[in-house]
Amino acid sequence: MLGSTLSFAMMALAIRFATATVPTTEIAFFRNLFGLLALLPLILRRGKPLPRTRHVGRYLVRTSVGLVAMLCGFWSVGHLPLAQAISLSYATPLFVTIGAVLWLGESVRIRRWMAVAAGFAGVLVILRPGADFSPGMIVALLGALFSGIVAIQIKQLSRFDAPDTVVFYTYVFWVPMSLVPALFQWVWPSPVAWAWLVATGVLGTFGQLLWTRAIALGEVSALQPISFVQLPVLVALGWWLFGETVDGWTMLGAAIVLGANGYIAHREAMLLRRAATRAPVEAAKPAE
Repeated sequence: MLGSTLSFAMMALAIRFATATVPTTEIAFFRNLFGLLALLPLILRRGKPLPRTRHVGRYLVRTSVGLVAMLCGFWSVGHLPLAQAISLSYATPLFVTIGAVLWLGESVRIRRWMAVAAGFAGVLVILRPGADFSPGMIVALLGALFSGIVAIQIKQLSRFDAPDTVVFYTYVFWVPMSLVPALFQWVWPSPVAWAWLVATGVLGTFGQLLWTRAIALGEVSALQPISFVQLPVLVALGWWLFGETVDGWTMLGAAIVLGANGYIAHREAMLLRRAATRAPVEAAKPAE
C-alpha cells in the first residue's frame, strides 16, 4: 500500500505538469491507454493467456464509477493547490469505512464511528463554507467519495478474480470509455506533454497493481489510511516546484482528517490481532 501511495503521488505530479497544455479528459484517456500498454507485458509474461472473468457486468459498474472518480481527482490535482487537493482526497478512507459496513458487512463500533465523524469535521475545516470556499473543492470531495466506492468494489471483485485480472479488465474498459469525453476536448500534446502523459500511465498502472493486491490481502478500512503519506510528499513538491503555500486552515483540517484515519487504522489493527489470537483458542476447543 505504501508503494502504491508513492506511485500515485508521482502520478499526481505528472498530471499537474500535463494539465498546463492538455485537458483533464484527455489526460485520463492517455493515462488509461499508456497504463494498459504498461500492464500487458506483466499480464502476458511467460506466454500466459489473457485473464478471463465471468463478471463483466460488475466490471462495467466498477469502471464507470472509477472513471468519474478519476476525472474528479485529475481535475482537482490540476487546478487546486496540491496540498488542498490531496487533503480533501483523504476523505476517501472515511467513505470506505462507511461503505465497508454497508456492502462488505465489516463490523465498525462506536469509537470508529466517532473517528469518522471527526474526519468529516476536518473536511469541513478544509472546505470552510462561507469563507474561502471554492467550487473546485466539491469536485475533489466527489472524487474522494467515488474513490471510496471503487475501493469497496475492488474488494468485492477480489473475491471472484485474481488482482491482475481486476486491474486488466479495469483498463480494458477504461480505455474506450475515457476516449469518448476526450474527443470533445482533443488537442495534440507537445513533446514534453507526451512525456508527462506516458509517466502518468506507467505510474498509475504500477500504483493500481500494488493497490489492488493490498486491498485483496487486507482489510479495506485498515489499509486505506496509509495513503496519507502522500500529503507531506506533495506539499513539499508543491512548495519546491510551484511555489505553493499551505494555509493554516488546510493544515488544521488535514491534521484532523489524518488523525481520524490513523485512529481507524489503529482500531482495525487491534481487532485483527485479537481475531488472530482468538482463532487458535477456538480451534483447540473440543467439538461438542
